[in-house]
Amino acid sequence: MATEIPTPTSAYELHTWSDEVDVLVVGAGMGGASAALEAAAAGSRVLVIDRGGRLTCTTAMAGGHFYLGGGTPLQEAAGFDDSPEEMAKYLRAMSPECAPEKIEAYCEGSVEHFHWLESLGFSFERSYYPGKAVVQPATEGLMYTGNEKCWPFNQYAEPAPRGHKPPIAGDTGGAAFVLDLALARLDDLGVEVRYDTAATGLVVGSDGDVTGVTWKSFGQSGAIRARAVVLAAGGFVLNSEMVSAYAPRLTALMSKGMPLGNSYDDGLGIRLGESVGGVAEHMDGAFFTSPFYPPEELLKGIVVNKHGERFVNEDSYHGRVASFVFDQPDQIAYLILDSETMDRPHYGFQSLVDGWETLEEMEEGLGIPAGALARTMADYNASAGSGVDPAFGKAAEFVVPLDTPPYGAYDLTPGKAFYSGFTMGGLRVTVDGQLLSTDGSTIPGAYAVGACASNIAYDGAGYSSGTQLGEASFFGRRAGRHAAKAAAATVV
Repeated sequence: MATEIPTPTSAYELHTWSDEVDVLVVGAGMGGASAALEAAAAGSRVLVIDRGGRLTCTTAMAGGHFYLGGGTPLQEAAGFDDSPEEMAKYLRAMSPECAPEKIEAYCEGSVEHFHWLESLGFSFERSYYPGKAVVQPATEGLMYTGNEKCWPFNQYAEPAPRGHKPPIAGDTGGAAFVLDLALARLDDLGVEVRYDTAATGLVVGSDGDVTGVTWKSFGQSGAIRARAVVLAAGGFVLNSEMVSAYAPRLTALMSKGMPLGNSYDDGLGIRLGESVGGVAEHMDGAFFTSPFYPPEELLKGIVVNKHGERFVNEDSYHGRVASFVFDQPDQIAYLILDSETMDRPHYGFQSLVDGWETLEEMEEGLGIPAGALARTMADYNASAGSGVDPAFGKAAEFVVPLDTPPYGAYDLTPGKAFYSGFTMGGLRVTVDGQLLSTDGSTIPGAYAVGACASNIAYDGAGYSSGTQLGEASFFGRRAGRHAAKAAAATVV
């Protein structure tokens, strides 16, 4: 693994090309497949190359939520009102540094994108899962997958569930199901996806425009000439050097947790973009998760740091809670429960420290300063009987007094609890996926989508499940359309 930037090859140094196409896509995940489909539908000659095999990408590892809203047929069928305006208000609150035109485009186009996904050959089940879970346990199509109902975000926009899951039961498999359909559609359109073929560098013309890619595969090598190149090669969570340099909070996952990615998530797509003058942003952005729910009963507990202080509303999205844990002193945190709320986390990522008859004994057992946890608990219990949490605004359904001993604690500390996560930074692009340079100008012929691009989601504390699949496919499509149009206007 490395952080080196591959040196581009001048087109004038090449005398032969292995292939000549209009649009070349590097990566066959959700972003790349979506770009290829739209470019082919626009009449372009398209080729996709991928270092791995079919469905070995990170997309295929995902649970399958697509973050969609604005009044999709599934939302309507489940009885929820939503609009592009309310969806945009929420996303702006979660990602305040995102280019507003990207949020507006994503929200305005969300219903159409819903129909496009179903046109691949499936239907989202018109049903709603009301519980608090990481992924719907069965085939329910809709659930809350973010902080829409949680304080303070429920003050900024009208809450609506936007996690759309394909009809695949369980925590995984939904994304692979949709990607498999997308790849089959590429087959129908006659688009070749060439696996086990790695991009090694970009090819540039005299004006710095991107005109192709050099490649290698099992000892063979060559160069593909293209009027537009779409980089869709994933993030960098499996590149320890890049993680250490740009997103050091994720280093704990390398030895004490599980990076969420495939072996080719080494940042190559980002580095290829940088090689021609592209700029990466939000590279310190990181997603973490170690959900302690379901069951929902555990949300009635409180989460405290090493000083016995609360720092987040416990009913927040699991990625938000986990992100806050990583920001605590020494990253130490505990989930505190009493005998009325005690239960066992479904996933078993956290270990039970012990049980204690008194809060004083618990403080001593956890190494919390004497009296600190007792004060926190007293403050919480003072209004919990009325279902109110004035300090953090936890929803009333999860607020009850924690006053029935014995007490117990689950350890949420990274290294003691099991965490997973991924990188969120990437190449700066326009709303159509065009690669941007440091001065804000576009780099002709170069596009980036998916996890190697920076779009709506750039920090785990503001993430909602389904955003990456949603934006990869949505902005992938836009990039494919734009690349096809630009390719048609390019004289080679």
